[in-house]
Amino acid sequence: QPKFDHDGCIQGAEALIRWQHPTLGLLPPGRFISLAEDSGLIIPLGIWVIRAVCRQLRRWSEAGMQDVNIAINLASSHFLDPGLLPLLDKETRANGIHPRQIELELTESMVMEDSDLVRSTLAHIHERGFLLSIDDFGTGYSSLTYLRSLPIDTLKIDQSFVRDMLEDKDDMGIVESIVRLGSAFSCSVIAEGTESMEHGAALLRLGCQMAQGYGIARPMPAMQMEAWVRQWHAQAPWKQI
Repeated sequence: QPKFDHDGCIQGAEALIRWQHPTLGLLPPGRFISLAEDSGLIIPLGIWVIRAVCRQLRRWSEAGMQDVNIAINLASSHFLDPGLLPLLDKETRANGIHPRQIELELTESMVMEDSDLVRSTLAHIHERGFLLSIDDFGTGYSSLTYLRSLPIDTLKIDQSFVRDMLEDKDDMGIVESIVRLGSAFSCSVIAEGTESMEHGAALLRLGCQMAQGYGIARPMPAMQMEAWVRQWHAQAPWKQI
């Protein structure tokens, strides 16, 4: 799913995994991630995603889509796996892409553990040049401590606040507060759940750097995104707001 900046330019995408089941059709992650965790396949699945993302970034670069990044959701257990950083190093080098083109999304529950292992792991990943973001920010038991002590690059505002922000002044206030919080901690802010161009315009006025949501672009197979990007820039709907 594409991510846009406030000029309407595509800055990258989020990798969203689906399972094309032979009899049940296309399954969302809620139908199989718990199965992968219970069966011990969650880390192999994450490895597959990392390799697929790096290959896709190389193909996009060869096609002229350069300097974009892709966000990846990994299980907490994978972040603490000692093989994660060597894998990221190997795959980015093999595909000729910069580490900053890979953004790893964390859950608040993971960073709230505040253990030496978590801090050390995230520090080493960030030192290698990979980006780190907090997914669904604002829905967990947030603590400002980890924003001060951990190398976080991006806050992703949960879609539950963005979806009704135009009608609900409380949600609008929460979104505005998170945008200001991100600025105070030198973090980029992206709003998930942007359901319309009007949402995008409102986020722009608040100073939110990026937006993502069905109102702008629905998730699509990677092979379709290159053509979609060209069409988006040709029509420039963002400029018409």
